[in-house]
Amino acid sequence: MIDIHSHLIFDVDDGSRSLEESINILSMMYEAGVTDMIITPHYIIDSKYMSSKDINEDKLKQIKEELNKRNINMNLSLGNEIFIDNKIFEYLKDNKVSTLNNTNYILVELPMSGIYEGYQDILYSLVHKGYKVILAHPERYISFQKDFNKVYEVLELGVLLQSNYGSILGDYGLGSKRMIKRLMKEKLITYMSSDIHRLRSSNFIDRAKSKMKKYYTDEEINNLTNNNMKELIG
Repeated sequence: MIDIHSHLIFDVDDGSRSLEESINILSMMYEAGVTDMIITPHYIIDSKYMSSKDINEDKLKQIKEELNKRNINMNLSLGNEIFIDNKIFEYLKDNKVSTLNNTNYILVELPMSGIYEGYQDILYSLVHKGYKVILAHPERYISFQKDFNKVYEVLELGVLLQSNYGSILGDYGLGSKRMIKRLMKEKLITYMSSDIHRLRSSNFIDRAKSKMKKYYTDEEINNLTNNNMKELIG
């Protein structure tokens, strides 16, 4: 399996707090069947989650070296989960944020509650400039839960949707669980990923995939958890 959303660059956001914690989580993900991961620290302007690309790359190098010592054969690469912002083009131009594994794919997020005014115009501009925009966990946004038409609107802009395994398990509450069920029923999701921050039981992906069988064939599940991401990892 391939995972394109995780928070395992240690001590830069609300994810892993140490190198050892990152290694323990990656070991668990490897045990769960994940072979390739893109690690995507938050980038939120005017917050404490603004680690530089150089810092992220250095810490990723440390993680890779430690995995190699432990004979854990995972392919790791870097990205960011970029909070929507009208200066996002500046951040990309100035190399402050990373696309996913140096491709033209970018992972963006919206406010969990409330609305960022003009977000649709920003998403449209990103797509128009040739970026393949992936919206992280649409099922978690309260504005989307209240108005499902917002999902159709971003899809019409050419945006792709990435949902979290934990949402179908109820990890983010009933609203997110109901929302992802509808997204799955209507076959609107392109990617499933972990958005993992902390160590958890290694069977959580299998449990999520089991629940996904209500909505998808085995082939479709394999596409959502592996095949659709192959273009991003090279």
